Amino acid sequence: MTTDIKLPELGENIEEADVLSVLVSEGDQVFKDDPIIEIETEKATIEVPSFLEGTVSRVAVSAGDTVEVGQVILTLDASEDGEPQASTREEESRPAEPAGRGVTTAEPPPEVTAPASSPPIAPPPHIPASEEGALPVFASPSTRTFAREIGVDVRQVRGSGPGGRISDEDVKLHSRTLAFAGPTAETVRPLPDFSEFGPIERIPMSRVRRTIAEHVGQAASTIPHVTLFESADVTEVEEMRSRNKSKSEAAGGKLTITAIVIKVVAGALEAFPMVNASLDAKRREIVLKRYFHVGVAADTDRGLVVPVIRDVDRKNIIDISVELTKLAAKARSGKLSLGELQGGNIAVTNLGGLGTGHFTPIINAPDVAILGVGRAELRPVYGESGLEPRLIAPLSLSFDHRVIDGADGARFLHWIVDALGKPQPLAFEG
Repeated sequence: MTTDIKLPELGENIEEADVLSVLVSEGDQVFKDDPIIEIETEKATIEVPSFLEGTVSRVAVSAGDTVEVGQVILTLDASEDGEPQASTREEESRPAEPAGRGVTTAEPPPEVTAPASSPPIAPPPHIPASEEGALPVFASPSTRTFAREIGVDVRQVRGSGPGGRISDEDVKLHSRTLAFAGPTAETVRPLPDFSEFGPIERIPMSRVRRTIAEHVGQAASTIPHVTLFESADVTEVEEMRSRNKSKSEAAGGKLTITAIVIKVVAGALEAFPMVNASLDAKRREIVLKRYFHVGVAADTDRGLVVPVIRDVDRKNIIDISVELTKLAAKARSGKLSLGELQGGNIAVTNLGGLGTGHFTPIINAPDVAILGVGRAELRPVYGESGLEPRLIAPLSLSFDHRVIDGADGARFLHWIVDALGKPQPLAFEG
């Protein structure tokens, strides 16, 4: 039995991925759950497993290709044992259904190219691509005309219909979002021919880098950022860190100032619920979150990623240091899962290791705030007995002024400064 294996659903809002490597060849025997290709999405590197057992009769993709969800990856000559699992050909292109709704014919045609039960996920041939090399737009001519009439770029609209088809209502919602959030259109001017001035080299942007550029560009242009700067006395924090780092190492972690800041930030979110929120521009509502997940910006060879530590309020600093160490290692190796990159409420970015002081971090939407940590330095500070050396760390808080007023942002940052200046010993192990 010949069966196509297609790229399955990869997560919310992920419609395509780049093929990093193909792990099988024609003639290879593949078992269920064996990895067949390695892909890079907007957020992570993933190995895609086979859903069936059989022999590879055709490989439909190559390293460097961009594949869409539902696109054929390879074709298997399935074994007899694999035949009952042929329903996965339907399951890859739609939500899971109860068992027994798979194969409906006892004997499939000799060559399965476009079976009725598994239509290829592709636009009708009469719908042109929106631009050279871009994905087609799933919208009727009347919807396209309507979008032009009200000044909406239909390519920027997220469709809610089957296969991402765009309706008039989707266009209206997009238009209302733009009106509420402010202008998002980006004027792109052609670059000069730099080769006229000297030798140049062009390198393609990776999917991660393209995603970063789009994400931070949109955040910077649509979110009214306000950045406040403070300095925190972390002398006692550093002393506690030194006393507890061996406990962290014994547990498999590395105790850094970042782990301590994460714990403090979670406490600040509890004290200031408006910072633990997101703006729903479509519905003109503020979503208050009753959980405390903190994202941590990680610098990797592939670009910036933000893995998330969940339920920080329930974990002590040693636990956080261990989890942070593991996430950092996975980030560097490109092995973070999609789940580990989603669900954060606020982000912490630490550039202190690079010698940076104050800076203006860009909010990781849909968060409404991000805390930047710079390099701590010894400075003379007046105390009760006169001048004394104290370890001072620069902090930078950027927040969304649509949700957080300046005074509330200042109170949030001052809370963090005070907490770092008076660390609680029980937070390390309690």
